[in-house]
Amino acid sequence: MQWVQAHNKTFLPNGIRVVSEEVNHVRSISIGLWVRTGSRHEDSVSSGTAHFIEHMLFKGTKKRSAFDIASAIDSVGGMMNAFTGKELTSFYIKIPDYHLPMAIDLLADIFINSCFHEEEIRKEQSVVLQEINMIEDSPDDYIHDFFERVFWNDHPLSLPILGTKGQVSSFNREKILSFFNARYKSDNLILAATGNLKHEVLSDLVGQAFGSIYGETLLSQGNTPVVTSKVAALEKDLEQVHLIIGTLAPSAISPQRYSSYLLNAILGGCMSSRLFQEIREKKGLAYAIHSYLNPYMDVGSLGIYAGTSEDKVQVVVNLILEELKRLRNNLLTEKEMVQAKELIKGNFLLSMESTDNRMIRLAKNEIFFERYIYPEDVIASIDAITAEDVRNLACEIFTPHTITLAATGRISEKDLSFNFDN
Repeated sequence: MQWVQAHNKTFLPNGIRVVSEEVNHVRSISIGLWVRTGSRHEDSVSSGTAHFIEHMLFKGTKKRSAFDIASAIDSVGGMMNAFTGKELTSFYIKIPDYHLPMAIDLLADIFINSCFHEEEIRKEQSVVLQEINMIEDSPDDYIHDFFERVFWNDHPLSLPILGTKGQVSSFNREKILSFFNARYKSDNLILAATGNLKHEVLSDLVGQAFGSIYGETLLSQGNTPVVTSKVAALEKDLEQVHLIIGTLAPSAISPQRYSSYLLNAILGGCMSSRLFQEIREKKGLAYAIHSYLNPYMDVGSLGIYAGTSEDKVQVVVNLILEELKRLRNNLLTEKEMVQAKELIKGNFLLSMESTDNRMIRLAKNEIFFERYIYPEDVIASIDAITAEDVRNLACEIFTPHTITLAATGRISEKDLSFNFDN
């Protein structure tokens, strides 16, 4: 398989990296301005600041109101949004290719010239407080925040991306600008774009629009977290018990990451996975059951979520633990390996048909590896994984020292029997 699209990288004089991938059979361009900042770079006082800044950059600049920002994208049929994660924040735009200059100008304007008016801060505090309320009212969402608080101990990875109500209510212009001025600097920015574009044109536009930004950022991730096995319950009057069983997993840059993709797919990453088939299809114990990976720069986690009735919790927990032991003690069958590889490769290849997904992949490759990773190399790495590789990873991560159980519903810790021995 040959991939003919061109990819390029330019370092601007102020340190901003511009990476692009030309896909000239489409008429769109997806652009992302990525900041290597997230909730991991906060502490108990500043928790939620990165997410709040993400909101504030859409609330008006020196030359555009919040309505003008929204209208600029709507009037050309494009879309604009943003997200904040544990380690990264992204502001992204997708537009028809002939509106590239406008899109770059708009991104630069909200990033450089946002006003952070006190009145807008007060209004946005109310919006984010409602966002927190929405998550707290959705136990299948809130259980993830609860699990991470328990699993990552007091490490910054345990902090909720949105912050807490008390912290958000305490934000003021001085606190927000102090955080922004410390971390949103030129050497901490990557501009990634994929679609029908020319790299030289893109780089010139970015250089003109973002050339006034300078500064150096302290990029320390802090210490790698220390994880120990725990059981925690948050009692709430709910119709179901929502639970997550999780453990450590390979980081985003680990050579074992491809093994973790297969392990996750077979465990609970799809409808034909072992957990979905056993717990939902065969035994009817849960409507929702799945596993997932959260890889970060130096560490990662694998989680298994399930929602079940109060009287079935222990049965579901035991079945999950038995499946973890099975993966640790037995090699996968050749059929399972083939199916899992085809699932991962198929999902990857289909994602490459979207300029949005290609842009995200391009940016993350630059952030995590500082280079472009060819799709052929990804496919080859997946094909090279053996059943022994997956079993070795299972033996490494499914240990009684790190596996953690967190649950919420009409349940307490004394109701949970959690024994995962060797």
